[in-house]
Amino acid sequence: QVQLVESGGGLVQVGGSLNLSCAASRDIFRSSAVSNRMAWYRQAPGERRELAAEITSDGTTSYADSVKGRFTIARDSTLNTIHLQMNSLKPEDTAAYYCYARLGRDVYTEYWGKGTLVTVSS
Repeated sequence: QVQLVESGGGLVQVGGSLNLSCAASRDIFRSSAVSNRMAWYRQAPGERRELAAEITSDGTTSYADSVKGRFTIARDSTLNTIHLQMNSLKPEDTAAYYCYARLGRDVYTEYWGKGTLVTVSS
């Protein structure tokens, strides 16, 4: 079992920045876990949850087109924490942001955090 705890959400003005963090209760990116990945999903009111950014065990990152060039996902040396640096925020970035972890490849287990709210005001 893995617990994911997000932090860093809040209210910010258009063009501002926020940094989200997600701490997992165990190492996700240890060297033997080559198939594990963590990600940030987001869900705006009335919308479906969508992938914003993802990072894999080998450090490969991917982004939704809507955030590419503005958001950066990174992991720190503790092997169990990821961050999402969000710059040039827009009103359409307003959403609940959820941390996600997937352990395994062909047979895998998924975990979700409870979410942190980001509100971008114009």
